[in-house]
Parts: sequence; structure tokens; C-alpha cells
Amino acid sequence: MSIFDEIKKKLSHEFIDIVEWLDTNDDTIVHRFERYQNEIKNNAKLIVREGQTAVFINEGQLADVFTAGTYTLNTQNLPILTTLKGWKYGFDSPFKAEVYFVNTRLFTDEKWGTKNPFMLSDERFGLVELRAFGTYSFKINDPGKFVVDVVGTDGNFTNFEINEHLKSLIVTRFTDTVGEANLPIELYAANTSELSETCQEVMQPEFGRVGIELEKFYIENVSMPEELKKEIFEYSRLNKLDMGKLAQFKAAKAMELAAKNEGGTAGAGMGMGMGFVLAQQMGGMMNPQVGQQPFGATQSQMSPPPMPTQSMYHYAVNGQQMGPVSIDKLKELFAARTINRDSLVWKQGMQNWAALKEVEELKPFLGGSTPPPLPKV
Repeated sequence: MSIFDEIKKKLSHEFIDIVEWLDTNDDTIVHRFERYQNEIKNNAKLIVREGQTAVFINEGQLADVFTAGTYTLNTQNLPILTTLKGWKYGFDSPFKAEVYFVNTRLFTDEKWGTKNPFMLSDERFGLVELRAFGTYSFKINDPGKFVVDVVGTDGNFTNFEINEHLKSLIVTRFTDTVGEANLPIELYAANTSELSETCQEVMQPEFGRVGIELEKFYIENVSMPEELKKEIFEYSRLNKLDMGKLAQFKAAKAMELAAKNEGGTAGAGMGMGMGFVLAQQMGGMMNPQVGQQPFGATQSQMSPPPMPTQSMYHYAVNGQQMGPVSIDKLKELFAARTINRDSLVWKQGMQNWAALKEVEELKPFLGGSTPPPLPKV
């Protein structure tokens, strides 16, 4: 041993008798207290500040853990280390141990996100691509486990190092949870709060295995391709609109556009004709008692009988109540496989929801109906 080593050792023994860590960097999670050959004087002072925990490691084994406070390091408050060292009758000389200070404060506003879009299968739109991002907060709730299982011998373990691992874990568990939720694709963006809480519950055990508590988890946005958004909006409108009125409206717009595009006298005449037709249609819509009838005809002669009322049904898709829609619309949904023979339906007058196959007037949807036998002559 050189003379300089002797001087360092002597100074370590005689003058440095306080073990502490002043955190000057908000990104540090674990800091190893540096001491020449890891020697600590008997009866040295250990100072652990609020938001810190001191973890003693002896030859790779977890020993004693200290929360906030000031301690005198001896056999009385180092019971595990005393056992590991075999100090049966106390000691008076310096001892070797690694001391790790763990930052136990809450780390907030950490970012996560899917680097690449992930695939989901939707019953109506097939395979779709989604992206998501958000924030989370965490803290170390088991410093001993965290130091042994994650930090190892790293003397300065930073927030960046653990976040790379946590982000990968979050994205994996998030995509698994979203896939198992089996929600209609448009509901993911509309239910981020509920989905965030579910994901936090799923991820917490994974964090806990390495001594970390996932304090909060937020999904800020779930995005999808623009063309898929347009399809969803169209589907939503068609599901809510009266198809008959929609067809009339589009026909009127097409006629109006054709009149504008025609030139000369023919165009003017067509435009006037369209104007009369639209005026009569609008008049009929505003005042049902005034129909398009020839001169001299009476109201009783020209007024059609009242339209027969059609049953309006509510139906269930993925646990969500939809409708009401007409039988014709319900048949279209059945043909498009949005609903099936076991889907629940209900209309006014029914006591409870029933499977489509059990409702008499809907059984023709299923096909294969057999007519009654011909009457005998």
C-alpha cells in the first residue's frame, strides 16, 4: 500500500464520519455513497432526509434499510448487517458496506407513447391501426427490492434509465388491455378516463414486482387514420338518420345541382321546374294538410290514407344500447352482420329484452321459413 493510500484511509477513518446525500439533480433516483473501500467508522452518523431512504448492501446482499432521520451506526441499529458480519460482541473498528440513497419522492409528468401503430380487429371495420400517448407518475415504494432487482451496482441510477424500461412495459400492457376490452373502435377515444383506470390496475402488479408504485396513469389521446375517422362518422350518421328522408334530401340536392349546371333556356326551364317541385315538397312538409293536388280536387279525394305505423326496435351491440330503428333498418344491420340471431332487441310493448330469433315478426330475417299447407278444396 502506497503512502497516499495510507493517508486516504487515515482521513476516512478519523475525519469523515457522516454518511449523507444532498440531492442536487432532480433526475437521480439512486445514488451510491462513495467512501474509500466502502469503509464506514463505527458510530458514524447517518443522515437520511425527507424523501430519501438509505439501503445498506453487504457483499451483494440486502441488509438494513433506513427511512428519514439521523442514526448512529452501531450494532444496535444495524441488526441485519450485524448478523451478516457475525458481530456477536459488538465492534469498534471500521466496517465495509455499500450505502445507496434512494429518492422516494413522486416522479410526475413522465411521458409514454406508442412508437408504432398497433393493430386491432373491429367487427365492422376489420383490422385498424391505432396510436396512443399520455403521461404517468411513479415512486419507489420498496427501496430495498428496487436496489437489488433493478439498480445493481450502478452508482448513479437516473430517471432516464428506469423510464426506458417502464415505457416498454406500459406500451405492452396497454396494447394487451385495449385488445381484450373488445370495445367498438369509436369508443376508445371517448372513454379514455375509464380505460386509463383499467390500465393502471393491470400494470400495477408489474411495477410492484421491482419495488415501484404506479401512482397515476393517463391516456391523453387515442388516434386513428383520417380515412377511418370518416368511415366511423358516416356509419354513425347512417345509424341515426331516417334513410327515407336522407334519400329525399340527397335527391333534391342532386336535382338542384343539375339545374345549376344546365345552360340556356333548357337550364332555366329545368331550374324553374325544380323550384316548383322543391316548393311543393317543402310546402307539403311544412303543412301536411296541403298536398300536391290538381285544381278542382277536394281534400278527401286527393289525401292518401294514413301511413301504417312500423315497429321501432332498440338493439344491443357489444353491451351498448342502440336505436331505435325500423324493421327495415334492423334487417339491413342483420344482413351486414352488425347484429345476429342472438342479438338482444326490444320494442315498446315487450316486457323484457329478447333474442332476435325469438321475436315472431323478426324470424323472416333468419330465412328458411316454410309456408303453411294449402287449404283442401
